[in-house]
Amino acid sequence: MQALEGVKVVEFAAFAAGPVIGKHLADHGAVVVHVESRSRPDGFRTHYPPYKDNRYGLNRSGLFALCNNNKLDVTLNLKKPPRALDLAHRMVRWADVVIENFTPGTIRRLGLAYEELKKINPRLIMLSTSNMGQTGPYATHPGFGTQLSSLAGFTHLTGYPEASPQFLYGPYVDFIAVGYGTVAILAALDYRRRTGRGQYIDTAQYDAGVQFMAPAILDYLVNRRVAQRMGNRHPQAAPHGAFPCKGEDRWCVISVFADGEWEALCEVMGRPAWARQAKFATLEGRKQNEDELERELARWTAQFSPEEVVKKLQDKGIRSAVVNTMADLETDPQLQYRKTWRELEQAEIGNFAYEGPPFHLSKTPGGPTRPDPLLGEHNQYFYTQVLGLPEEEFEDLRREGVID
Repeated sequence: MQALEGVKVVEFAAFAAGPVIGKHLADHGAVVVHVESRSRPDGFRTHYPPYKDNRYGLNRSGLFALCNNNKLDVTLNLKKPPRALDLAHRMVRWADVVIENFTPGTIRRLGLAYEELKKINPRLIMLSTSNMGQTGPYATHPGFGTQLSSLAGFTHLTGYPEASPQFLYGPYVDFIAVGYGTVAILAALDYRRRTGRGQYIDTAQYDAGVQFMAPAILDYLVNRRVAQRMGNRHPQAAPHGAFPCKGEDRWCVISVFADGEWEALCEVMGRPAWARQAKFATLEGRKQNEDELERELARWTAQFSPEEVVKKLQDKGIRSAVVNTMADLETDPQLQYRKTWRELEQAEIGNFAYEGPPFHLSKTPGGPTRPDPLLGEHNQYFYTQVLGLPEEEFEDLRREGVID
């Protein structure tokens, strides 16, 4: 038995912020039904490569696959009331949890606001995850995680002092909000177990992102100091950065905070003449001469592969790591040992490495056991066998385009 076995989830959600919450629940045994439509499929199916063999297809998206393993997939055109709304209400009556990530106001216009749904299912837990939350002057602003990274301050701090701000790769804040959203649903399930009552969860991804800026915000509140871009450097460490290694575009990272760590680094390097200079003996001196320090250290690291540098330094207790490429992540021995990648066969993609949970439960282990679903793959099974629609009604709804 898995930890969330018996929990039933309906997911009126797309892209990352909602579906990855559902993925975590599905990885631990919940029955998660991903709802989309052929007229408006999940945006990860339609907008985001890579696609298998670089050939576009609604069932060939690697990003959709990563976010949706172990789920059922049904189609429902919510813009065909009243029958679509009636069918959605039947799904809500069946569910324990509803997840949605529409722009605020949309779910209400569709007739699926929590105030209406709790009349159908008083024990329902509903989570709305949106850019700004459901309330406030900017609540209805549309956008993606890349915009939120800028609003939350990440972009301002990313890059070099003399250069413009840089985007973080991908919808970074979406994935922060996923963690908060998943924990909130688990807390709500525990609350319902103890009280019998459901509840509504309003997750603002903006708020979630700002949580990860706490040290910089605190520095401003206490010292009125506005954090600035500093590349890979750190105010209390030197050297602190990424350094070139032997091979094509191979790098390692090194962080030295204490003078004792600097002495250990000098020993590993064989105490070259440049490192014995008094100006590098203290953190203050290394910070004042950081450009020269980094140039000299880069000449040393360039003689070795990143793996060789890291072993030399870690053996002496110095913080260092290889800068992994995407190919490195697939073969990383630590990730392989923890079974992070779980290979499963998907009908159109073929063999695909799905991502396992970031935590392991000893008594109820979870993880991908089924590939991501094809668009509408489970329509007949879910609507007729799970919800109990008569075959005639199911076919009628298909002909009308409600189930499209």
